[in-house]
Amino acid sequence: MIKNFSSLISLFCLTLVVSAQEQKEINLLTGEKWWGGATSFGNSMPFSQTKVIDLRTRNFNNQTVSLFVSNKGRYLWSETPMEFQFTENQIKVKTTRGKIELGTGGNTLREAYLAACNKYFPSSGKIPPELFFSKPQYNTWIELVYNQNQEDILNYARNIVKNGFPAGILMIDDNWQKYYGNFEFRPDKFPNPKALINELHKMGFKVLLWVSPFVSPDSQEFRDLQRKGFLVKKKNSKYAALLRWWNGFSACYDFSNPNAFDHFTQILKKMQKDYGIDGFKFDAGDPERYLEEEIDVFDKQSFDVEQTFLWAKLGLEFPYNEYRACWQMGGQPLVQRLGDKAYSWDGVSRLVPDMIACGLLGYAYTCPDMIGGGEFSSFQGIDPTKFDQSLIVRSCQIHSMMPMMQFSVAPWRILSKENLEICLKYAKWHEQLGDYILQQAKKSAKTGEPIVQHMEYAFPNQGFEDCKDQYMLGDTYLVAPIMEKSNVRSVKLPKGKWKDDKGKVYKGGKSYKFTVPLDRLLWFTPVK
Repeated sequence: MIKNFSSLISLFCLTLVVSAQEQKEINLLTGEKWWGGATSFGNSMPFSQTKVIDLRTRNFNNQTVSLFVSNKGRYLWSETPMEFQFTENQIKVKTTRGKIELGTGGNTLREAYLAACNKYFPSSGKIPPELFFSKPQYNTWIELVYNQNQEDILNYARNIVKNGFPAGILMIDDNWQKYYGNFEFRPDKFPNPKALINELHKMGFKVLLWVSPFVSPDSQEFRDLQRKGFLVKKKNSKYAALLRWWNGFSACYDFSNPNAFDHFTQILKKMQKDYGIDGFKFDAGDPERYLEEEIDVFDKQSFDVEQTFLWAKLGLEFPYNEYRACWQMGGQPLVQRLGDKAYSWDGVSRLVPDMIACGLLGYAYTCPDMIGGGEFSSFQGIDPTKFDQSLIVRSCQIHSMMPMMQFSVAPWRILSKENLEICLKYAKWHEQLGDYILQQAKKSAKTGEPIVQHMEYAFPNQGFEDCKDQYMLGDTYLVAPIMEKSNVRSVKLPKGKWKDDKGKVYKGGKSYKFTVPLDRLLWFTPVK
């Protein structure tokens, strides 16, 4: 990441340096639209008018970066979290620390993004392991929630294979350990965890374990870590802070202490050595738990998003990783996941815009949450015979033409035989696309370009600025999924000729209406 802003002019970019702690009001150009800031705002992009949003105090349950890009080739960047607001004619931005840069990289959204990418977060040249892209992933969360246990995890894996789904990465989610901060399997739930991992490996799975930076108080680990100074402290105190999170109140590692960072890293490496674990699902790390006005940390510069950054940096030690919260790690070989979506059509409708937004923040290697939704409370109390099966199928179809797809709720448990076959068809379609998706990931590792691209990014100045329900998967596939409880949708094709998934050719530069039965996912490729 480039920290030196001394050069104001380069071949492609003209940069204006704005003083820290000084509000800047930037007038919008005629027809100018902006994207950026936070993945979770995808449905609101391009921005029109917003309230004041502070990226220092909230990440909205997903990735954030102080990066904004426009369809007129301009970008905004800061190394530190921005407070921003869009009004009818202006963008108002300020930071509490650090500088803001307004730059011009060309005349299009793509040129703006690439100028910012090359200057501030050039790609590392590395991608996550190929299996993330080439096969479906599976997560035990929705089926087991907090009842993670050896027997049911094995049954879940066996049913994956039994029903013909390709083996891939399997994630064991929260509550496998005795308590937070302890890294031993619960003996009442996992009588032989090493045998479990061995069996999953024999079935063809790579295994990831859920981990977080939290530590249960009143435990031996808590006492040892507090004595060593490895925990976030109460403000103006030598004692560890108890932070509120979704599972209660816990202490938390302070990764600005290099010894704490190394200690946690070594614990995870020992887990790999002892049990054969392939990697980890890194949950939490949200900046709102590390605010300077509430806590103290080892490095007095490492509050809020800096702790988020360090949590993600730790994941670079483990090629098999997954993150939900992230700050400024664009171009790095970290797997990102959209924040938990509800089991609802609203949740389905947010997948495409949030994936597009994530890519425009520099995070190319992303999974669109879990098929059907990853917010467990939205699944509670539903009669298995009463699920909206079309929602699950349409969600699966969207996942199939994304960089990654992930099952959690078991389709064989809640779907009819016919609809299960449709999901299996699209799991195998994703597998068929594996080489192409991998090719796009490798391209992104060289260029920094998103894999999931906004239509305006790929086809500038053709009227796609406000399009949120179709996208490009790399440079070949235009994907137009069903995202609501309807079988009818319109598709606007770019200029040129386009062939649909059935082989029919259409003239571009106009819109068409399609009736799309449940077993069909609508996509197009350009006719050369």
